[in-house]
Amino acid sequence: MGTDGTDGTGLATEVRVLRRDEWDIWYDTLVRAFGGVPEPAEERELFRSLTECDRSIGVWDGDACVGTAGAFGFRLSVPGGAVVPVAGVTMVGVAPTHRRRGVLTAMMRRQLDDVRSWGEPLAVLTASEPAIYGRFGYGAATVQVNAEIDTGRVRLSVPAGTDGVALRYADPAAVLDVCEAVYARLVPERAGMLERRPGWERLGLLDPESRRDGASPLQCVVASRDGEVTGYARFRVRPRWGPGGPDGEVVLQDLDAVDAVTRAALWRFLFDIDLTSRVTARGRPADEAWLYQVSDPRRCAPRLRDTLFARLVDVGAALSARTYQAPVDVVFEVEDAFCPWNAGRWRLSGDAKGASCTPTSDPADLALSVRELGAAYLGGVSLAALGAAGRVREVRRGALAPASVGFASTVAPWLPHGF
Repeated sequence: MGTDGTDGTGLATEVRVLRRDEWDIWYDTLVRAFGGVPEPAEERELFRSLTECDRSIGVWDGDACVGTAGAFGFRLSVPGGAVVPVAGVTMVGVAPTHRRRGVLTAMMRRQLDDVRSWGEPLAVLTASEPAIYGRFGYGAATVQVNAEIDTGRVRLSVPAGTDGVALRYADPAAVLDVCEAVYARLVPERAGMLERRPGWERLGLLDPESRRDGASPLQCVVASRDGEVTGYARFRVRPRWGPGGPDGEVVLQDLDAVDAVTRAALWRFLFDIDLTSRVTARGRPADEAWLYQVSDPRRCAPRLRDTLFARLVDVGAALSARTYQAPVDVVFEVEDAFCPWNAGRWRLSGDAKGASCTPTSDPADLALSVRELGAAYLGGVSLAALGAAGRVREVRRGALAPASVGFASTVAPWLPHGF
């Protein structure tokens, strides 16, 4: 399928950049592709304002929009603390009437060509169906923890100094600026976090009643040490009463803190809210401290789920943009049929201070596809584990272990919110 061709079934189609006056038709196509349930008005209007039309495309069959895809211009933290330009792939949908006609492939082709022309070395996305995007070179690079913590039976052990943290309730909108300042301090400390662009701070304040499922409006508690705001938690409380009395639930939305004692104080606060016996947390880091502070992890029911998928659009620029916790000097034989400019051998040399990655004719040490490079890129997926799975091939004996150590990160990568 092309901009002036057909989709193989005789239907003429066109792939083109989205015009602002087409947004409602385009977005309605997306909503229908995800089941057709209308979003709350405030959420729809937020994404209308955030959509970058010049970075979004639609597939049109006559006057009908039959495919949608967007790409936010983000900056993403990578190992070493750098914040790298990335395309945040989003709003991807195909009309059910036009499935299996190459619509998605055409959009992915156009989009990755665009990302390359924009000079962005990476594309990232969250997948509604993870099986879809591997064929386009995306690898699952981060996981999140979801938990339902039985606070009636689980106790939290907190570090010394936690009692010195002051907590106060605040209107979420009134303290948005100080909360965003806390978040901004954390971005370079953990790979996978998005530097918040103007407008995106409003995502954390979305609070449509239809999405509360019986819980309270959004609440916020701000933490301070020595007069400085050092953390915050945004949450809702869902009151419940059972035969034995109160059995309410705390539904955590966001919790960020710049130090360990503030983080512990906020979690302890959530555990101790009156008339509740459960904290439900979604999308938390895989190595968050509370996982090692609880008295009984089994009663927290932690579950892992993939979140951010990464795709190296420019292998050399992407691998040069991050650092490596141990020295690496390795030649990759990269397979990339969808973006053939990446295919071939690349020599990566780097350490904790910086790196370079350039094409080479030297013999390969490791052979893999760009999908595996994307999975390992943020340091949360082990190259050695991918090797054990048969997805990385060791060409030179002994090359895999040191490369795997170099790629790893001491802090688990984490995507704090979707897009």
